[in-house]
Amino acid sequence: MSEPLTTPGEGFHPHLHDTSSPAATTPLRARLHHIRADALDGDTAQTGGMRRFAAVSGKTVGSEKLWMGQTHVAPATSSSDHHHGESETAIYVVSGHPEFVFLDGAGDEAEEVRLRTSPGDYIFVPPFVPHREENPDPSEEAVVVIARSTQEAIVVNLPKLYALPADGD
Repeated sequence: MSEPLTTPGEGFHPHLHDTSSPAATTPLRARLHHIRADALDGDTAQTGGMRRFAAVSGKTVGSEKLWMGQTHVAPATSSSDHHHGESETAIYVVSGHPEFVFLDGAGDEAEEVRLRTSPGDYIFVPPFVPHREENPDPSEEAVVVIARSTQEAIVVNLPKLYALPADGD
């Protein structure tokens, strides 16, 4: 029986060796990138009450259509109201019980909707939907992983939440 393809130095590309810093001559889009947890980039768009860290972005790995990173919300904290422009956003709850708040304008009056989450849950935020994240826990930080459909994190901070008109309005 042959060795598995994951054996170091063997497999599809035996000429490539395992390294955390590939040769500088290798183009960014011609190799895989390993972003270590301690190497996340905090120099990204921010919203009050939370900290965002980029892992995959145009700046960090040369991505052209994707942004991915982490967001941390301190205990007993709410973010500022914001939206993410044209970007679709997918959120995976790693720890804590963050709540995601938006206004639903489907009725006669806009109604606040609060999505209460647990680790393992996912949230989808469509483009331009105003929202905020809250962490009501008095002692535990909430951590989520974010993936966006744009190359960089778009954050438009707002003075308050508002409901988007229903389709066709």
